[in-house]
Order: sequence, then structure tokens, then C-alpha cells
Amino acid sequence: MKQILKRMVMLSMVFVTLMAMAQEAEAKKYPELKFEKTTIDFGTFSQDNPVQTCVFKFTNVGKAKLVINYVHTACGCTVAEYPKDVISPGASGEIKVTYDGTGKMPGKFKKYVQIFSNCKDEMCRVFIQGDMTAMPKEDVEK
Repeated sequence: MKQILKRMVMLSMVFVTLMAMAQEAEAKKYPELKFEKTTIDFGTFSQDNPVQTCVFKFTNVGKAKLVINYVHTACGCTVAEYPKDVISPGASGEIKVTYDGTGKMPGKFKKYVQIFSNCKDEMCRVFIQGDMTAMPKEDVEK
């Protein structure tokens, strides 16, 4: 009985090791997005200057070519521009995000941008945030 138990333990250890090796080999087949920053804060800005733009810089740190299929923004006030070309392993790129607070109420906001790609995790998110203050009263009265 002890012999059978020992063999079963050895077989399960071999199985676990083989599974880990297979998972590691599978991960090497994919590109991987690594962002310099995943959140960009516009800080405080006035309602009379409602358009704010930033750039998310990234590198493909994976072993395969990266293709960004689509970028989805949280609402119509946010627009993203992204590379349409293939990004080789080790190469970098940028996603430009513009927030337009025209017609929006002043206050703090946080918006997400979803990036859909051929990475193992098909979707990742980056965030923009800020605090839009009301226009000075003299500008409103004009």
C-alpha cells in the first residue's frame, strides 16, 4: 500500500511539473503590453480649457508580434488614437487619449480606456483622471 501511495505522489509531482512547463511555453507564444503608466492624471484644469490630451507609452515585452485590434473609451467625451501596424517584440508604441469636457459639469472624473489585442489577456485598461473646475464668473457673464 505504501508503495502505491509513493508512486501516486511521484506521478502527481511529475504531472504538476509538466503542466507548469507547458504553461510557460504557451506564455512565450504571446505578445505582452507593458505600459510606462496605467493612470494619467490631468490634475486640475478650468472649464474654459476643457480639452486635455495625454499619451500612454507602451512596449511589447512578449515574444510575439503585437496587434492592437481595437481601443474602446468609456464615453463619447474620450477619444483614443492607437497604432494600426504590427508591433514587434521589444518595440514601443503610443496610445493618444483626448478628453473633451465641453458641456460637462465641473468636477472630478476618472475614465477608462480598454485596449483589445492579441495578448494572452485580450483586454487591458488604462485610466485618465482629473478635476475640471468651473469657469471664472467674469467669463460666464460675457
